[in-house]
Amino acid sequence: MRILYYSRSGTGETVASSGVVLFPEGNAPAGGWPVIAWAHELNDVARPCAPSLAQNLVHGPFLAMYVKLGYAIVATDYAGLGTNFRNAFADVRANAFNVIDSIPAARQAVPGLGARWIAMGTAEGGAAAIGVAELGREMRDPNFLGSIAISRIMDAEGILTPRPDQSHELPLLLAYGIKTIDTQFEPKDMLTDEALPLYEQVGQSCGIADAAKIPIAAMLKLHWDSNRFVEDYFKRNRLGTSPAAVPILVISSEGELSLFTTTEVVRRLCKQGDRVLFNRYAEYNPGSVIGDSVRDQMAWIQDRFAGRAARSNCTTPP
Repeated sequence: MRILYYSRSGTGETVASSGVVLFPEGNAPAGGWPVIAWAHELNDVARPCAPSLAQNLVHGPFLAMYVKLGYAIVATDYAGLGTNFRNAFADVRANAFNVIDSIPAARQAVPGLGARWIAMGTAEGGAAAIGVAELGREMRDPNFLGSIAISRIMDAEGILTPRPDQSHELPLLLAYGIKTIDTQFEPKDMLTDEALPLYEQVGQSCGIADAAKIPIAAMLKLHWDSNRFVEDYFKRNRLGTSPAAVPILVISSEGELSLFTTTEVVRRLCKQGDRVLFNRYAEYNPGSVIGDSVRDQMAWIQDRFAGRAARSNCTTPP
């Protein structure tokens, strides 16, 4: 079932967001189906790029598995994907609000959904799930039980970290997100003259073919990351600066190039006293770890809904 609901932008503005609710067949159990709020990894920022419009919701088979196990899935698109609003791209606060606000909207649409829920996401969606946990004290929802972040967890500052599957559109998308959060930002102060014509296409379609013709380094001006609006965007999206109100499970592949950034995020979470279980898998392909870690995901989720104490393997921070 598709839903359209009111949410909040990263700047507190009321915006429309869309999403999908998946739930088991038949009558809901006593207390309703337990809920998993799904936060997707980032792709583009144009309205037609909403995962709810994609075949199988991108991770359809994985989400369907949880539905068969008796969970309901509430998958937001993030505001601007599927609705007429500028998407904030990697802004954790905006994306986290979209996840949070999807829950009451989904319950109105599907009365069989239970009150208790967790957040889960992969890649940048994992950062959003951690963002939901960090907003937990502000949210004050006793039915929010925890967050799972799967593979390639990093701050917005690490988005341009080189990796084999890196999209050449990333500098353009990052500039678009910064402009969404602060309208005073001028993309021309970050992007080169060669990149600016491509930037104008970012909000119009999914994918810019010509972006691959320009190296990422050639899109960015010298000292672009010293721009005050860029610095502010990176600062506001730094994970591990606000204690989480709930336990967090972080799952990573030993083979992913961003393992260092994931480990650094976990170190900060632990340092501020969060209850973090950090599981690393000897799987070279980070895309496979989402499936390889299913048993551990299930065990952790079951513990949360059963009210059992959360394990943590945080060590004393240096």
